[in-house]
Amino acid sequence: MAGHIIRSDSRPIEGVMMTETVQQTKKIPRPYIYFFGSFGGILFGYDIGVMTGALPFLQSDWNIQHEAAIIGWITSSLMLGAVFGGVLAGQLSDKLGRRKMILFSALVFMIFSLGCAVAPDGGWVFLAIVRVFLGLGVGAASALVPAYMSEMAPAKIRGRLSGLNQTMIVSGMLASYIVAYFLRNLHETTAWRLMLGLAAIPALVLFLGVLRLPESPRFLIKNGRIEEARTVLSYIRDNDAIDSELKNIQETAELENAIQAKTRLATLFSGRYRYLVAAGVGVAAFQQFQGANAIFYYIPLIVEKASGTEASNALMWPIIQGVILVLGSLLFMVIADKFNRRTLLTVGGTVMGLSFLFPTFIHMTIPDANPMMIVVFLSIYVAFYSFTWAPLTWVIVGEIFPLAIRGRASGLASSFNWIGSFSVGLLFPIMTAQMTQDAVFAIFGIICILGVLFVRFLVPETRGRTLEEIEAHGTKARV
Repeated sequence: MAGHIIRSDSRPIEGVMMTETVQQTKKIPRPYIYFFGSFGGILFGYDIGVMTGALPFLQSDWNIQHEAAIIGWITSSLMLGAVFGGVLAGQLSDKLGRRKMILFSALVFMIFSLGCAVAPDGGWVFLAIVRVFLGLGVGAASALVPAYMSEMAPAKIRGRLSGLNQTMIVSGMLASYIVAYFLRNLHETTAWRLMLGLAAIPALVLFLGVLRLPESPRFLIKNGRIEEARTVLSYIRDNDAIDSELKNIQETAELENAIQAKTRLATLFSGRYRYLVAAGVGVAAFQQFQGANAIFYYIPLIVEKASGTEASNALMWPIIQGVILVLGSLLFMVIADKFNRRTLLTVGGTVMGLSFLFPTFIHMTIPDANPMMIVVFLSIYVAFYSFTWAPLTWVIVGEIFPLAIRGRASGLASSFNWIGSFSVGLLFPIMTAQMTQDAVFAIFGIICILGVLFVRFLVPETRGRTLEEIEAHGTKARV
C-alpha cells in the first residue's frame, strides 16, 4: 500500500512505498509474533543436523567412505559460511532492519537447500561451495533470531523466549534426524538429495510467516520512525506501558550511538575490558572445541565404527540424541534462574569430560568391553550439554559484556564459536582416520575439563548481578 513514512517530527517523506506490516489495521497476535520470530531457529537446527543423516548415503553414493578430508569439508563448509553470515547479518540488519534480513535469510535457505539437492554426481567441491553459501543463512539466523526476539519480548519473559529459541534450534535438528530415518529405505542417491532439499519447505513457511511480522520497535526508533514503533508496541505490550518503553528505548538508543562512536576494536583489549572479553569469548570457543558437534554431525559413523553396523542403519541414534537435546532445552527453561551460571557449567563440563574419558579408561582395563558402551556415554554427554553449556554460553555472552563493547564483543564471541564448530566438523573424520575413537574422545574429554577450569578461574558469576556490577568485577580482576 502506498503511503508516507512518519518520522518523529511528523513530516512525511514523499515517494516512499509503505511496505512494512506495522501499517496493518488488524492487530497481530503475540503468539504469532513470537512463533515466527523464533522459527528461524528451526531452519538453523535443520541445516546443522541434516548432514548427520545424509552423510552415510552420500558417502556410499559417491564412494568417498575413506576420503576423510572430503567428508570433513562437505560437513564443515556450512559452518565456514556461518562465520561470515552472522557478521554480515548483524551489520546489514542495523541498516535494513531485522525483519527484512530474516526474509532474506529464508530466501538463502530455500535457494541453496535446493542447490545442495541438485549437486552433480561426485561434485563434492560444488556441494561444499553451495553449503558455504547456505551457511551464510545459518549464521544470519543465529544472529538475527535472538536479536529480534530480545527486542520484541517484554523483559519479564525475555529469558523464557531465549529458551524458546534454543528449543526451536534443537527441534530443527530433531526434525532433520526424523526425516533422515523415514527416508533411509530410499535409493541412496534419492535419499540424501531429498534430505538436503527438504529444508526448502520450512524456509518457505518462514518466509510467508515473516511477511506478516512487524519490524522491531528498537530498529524503528533508531531510524526515527516513532509512530510505527508505537504501533508495533501496541501489539506486544499493555497500553499503559507503551509510552514509558518508547522513552526508554529512545534513551538507550541515543546512549548506544554515543558509545559506539567512540568504540574501536582495540577497545576490547584495553585493560578495563580485557578480562570480560576473554571470559565471554573463551566460553563461546570452549562450547565448540569440547566436541559436541562431533557427536551431532557424525553419530551414525561413530556407531558404525564402534559396532560394525552400516551407518545408514544407525539412524535411530540421532533421533535419540535429538530427543535428549529437546528435553534438555525444556529443562533449562525451568532451572535457568535457579542455579548460578558457573555451577551449571562446572557440573555440566565435568560430566561431559568424564563421559569422554571413561570409555577410554574402561577399554584400557577391559579390552573386551562392549564397543557400543561409548554411545551410551555419548548420550550422557549430550544430556548434560543440552541444559548447561549449550544454552548457558549465549546467556553469559548476553550478560557479561559491558554496553560500550557489547556489539563488537558479542560478534567476536560468535565468530570464535563458529570457528570452533567449523574446526571440529572438519578435523573429526580426519582424526578418527588416523587414531582410535577412544583417543579422539579422550582429547575432547581433556578439553572439557580445561573448560571447567577456565570457568572456575576466569569467568565471573553473572546471575543476579547488574551489568554495572559485572563490569566492576571485570575492572577489579583485569589481567
